[in-house]
Amino acid sequence: MTDLVLGIDLGAAGAVSLLDGDGHLLDVLDLPVLDDGPRARPTVSASGFVSIVREWAPNRAVVEFVASRPTDSPVSAFAFGMARATVMSTLEVLGVSAGFITVPVWKRSVGIGAGRGQKSTARAEATRRWPGHAGAFARARDDGRAESALIGLAGIMRERAGR
Repeated sequence: MTDLVLGIDLGAAGAVSLLDGDGHLLDVLDLPVLDDGPRARPTVSASGFVSIVREWAPNRAVVEFVASRPTDSPVSAFAFGMARATVMSTLEVLGVSAGFITVPVWKRSVGIGAGRGQKSTARAEATRRWPGHAGAFARARDDGRAESALIGLAGIMRERAGR
């Protein structure tokens, strides 16, 4: 059985990546969305995410652990919570074990520091690690794709280290 791992950057602008157990990137997609939220805000499509997970058939998933901040608007915090609920419920229903990894832990694992400008740093690091997928990280708005791949890789690295 092939070891397949999802890396997931949550949110309506998030993404999902598929890596093998050795950290090779196999595919990366934006999370599927519907424009059905308040004021047509994008929300994660459960049926679209189900289709991806069924097609890729991963063994496990690594999901970025984030929470709303006091400065977030209530609508934004609720939308983010809904994205997390959609992703986690889908994984559970489809029998994919999922673990969380915090932002500081995954960034440190892959050599990205904290602070401003880290979205472009994530894209550059993903391009360096997986040059065959550089096109997936080319645009500024592709930071979610880069982060999802790096989140998956950090989860694999953490598992290998026994943590």
